[in-house]
Amino acid sequence: MVRVIISSANRLLIVLLFSLLLFVPQINGSMSSNRKLGKAPITAKGLSYDFYWISCPRVERIIRKHLEDVFEKDPGQAPGILRLFFHDCFSQGCDASIFLSGASGEQDTDENFGLRPEAIETIENLRALVRKQCPRVVSCSDILVIAAREAVRQFGGPDFDVPLGRKDSKFFNKSSAANLPKPFFKTGELVKSFSDRNLDATDLVALSGAHTYGLAHCGSLFNRTTDTQPPIDPEFRNGLIGKCPDEDSPVPIDLDIRTPNKFDNMYYIDLLNQQGVFTSDQDLASDPRTREIVNQFSSNQKLFFDKFANAFVKASQLQVLTGNDVNAEIRKTCFAPNNDGFSSSSSSVLHEVVDSAETNNI
Repeated sequence: MVRVIISSANRLLIVLLFSLLLFVPQINGSMSSNRKLGKAPITAKGLSYDFYWISCPRVERIIRKHLEDVFEKDPGQAPGILRLFFHDCFSQGCDASIFLSGASGEQDTDENFGLRPEAIETIENLRALVRKQCPRVVSCSDILVIAAREAVRQFGGPDFDVPLGRKDSKFFNKSSAANLPKPFFKTGELVKSFSDRNLDATDLVALSGAHTYGLAHCGSLFNRTTDTQPPIDPEFRNGLIGKCPDEDSPVPIDLDIRTPNKFDNMYYIDLLNQQGVFTSDQDLASDPRTREIVNQFSSNQKLFFDKFANAFVKASQLQVLTGNDVNAEIRKTCFAPNNDGFSSSSSSVLHEVVDSAETNNI
């Protein structure tokens, strides 16, 4: 019989590796009480579903637990974070450039009017929390993607895995915000906008379902009360006029009049009843390219959830930066590239978050 002699150092290494194998599935299994949907395909080079398995295995759990507290105190941050995700990815790409502060940044555009400062602050808070437990390996762009998924899951929406491994951009391009789809677009313009990003009509209708919660500003829907097409329910129109007598009215409008604080398929019921808040929403129920998809999602919430998760993962891979790209980095703070100081345009609250993080070597 051959005896294998294992040194004490090697024995310790084997025990540690075996413990990791036992520990990681427990983390994944505890992430949700709901069954996760199947994984959507990865097309962006450098992304994977287990990217932080070694370097920061608890990253998703850290984000999930913190957001549970945030959303309990301020539910409106959920649609705010989801909007940040879309406005980041649909502009310059999923690179966290939307957080870069300074003169003429992406936030300083008409298209990004109404982005919630609290949601922006939450992403920076998450970066600091993650940094306490892991080396500086998790990007602001990955944190935003995970947080946006949580903003869906924790309000009744689907639970699904997201591929990770993005890096943050060193630059922003203010003009890229002009590429965002507008709330007054008709379906033809939306189809082209999404097609330019390799997203099809099903992706368009599914991602529009993000308007199942959140708020609109009067300036974004004023034409909805004056145009006759797409059609609008008369009583619903009168209600909008009462709340928005002009474009500058400060009263926010629920995007979903049935379940405004829940992620579900009631948004599509709204559209079938001609009660969509935005022109871009309501026209989906009339255009032959999207009408049947709206009908299917209105009667089958599981189908909507499946298609939304798939479209979300596809959108999360738009123009990502990975690997050794010279324009990419893991930022010390989400608000500035690593070679710059903090912008004077950032709020004092955000500075306090960053200063606290640096003081604690975060």
